[in-house]
Amino acid sequence: MILVSACLLGHKIKYDGGSNPNELLLKYNERGRFIAICPECFGQMPVPRPPAEIVKRTNKKIFAGKAIVKNKEGQEVTRFFYNGADKVLKIANAYNVKYAILKENSPSCGVHDIYDGSFTGKKVKGNGICAAILAAHGIILYSEKDLSVVRLETLLTEDEKNGD
Repeated sequence: MILVSACLLGHKIKYDGGSNPNELLLKYNERGRFIAICPECFGQMPVPRPPAEIVKRTNKKIFAGKAIVKNKEGQEVTRFFYNGADKVLKIANAYNVKYAILKENSPSCGVHDIYDGSFTGKKVKGNGICAAILAAHGIILYSEKDLSVVRLETLLTEDEKNGD
């Protein structure tokens, strides 16, 4: 099975109540190999909710549980992000997941880039909380920006060979 950010599969769970449907993922969802996940929802954050960004981060801090996430209103919401990431990791372990396709720029799911914590739209290199934790446990991460038909076919073929 492959973890996929639920918003990429059209689930309306983004902070603003919207989604980020990805045409390619929606097309391949029919194969039944995707597990839709949303660490923020699994962490019991409401929809809609104020946008959040990691304000104090390094991968070392994320692994140590010491990154700080605040919403645009200045409230610390860190525990929701870690709780959700822990639930996603449990799902990944239960299904022997090898791959995850996550929403780029998200404070939970960002694979290559996330917002810098200033709420100005500036991005920095780095992982979201859940992405960093999954990667630390050996799960290979891709963002929707990394996808092509060839890459997705390859991942699905590998996943089907591994069985679960």
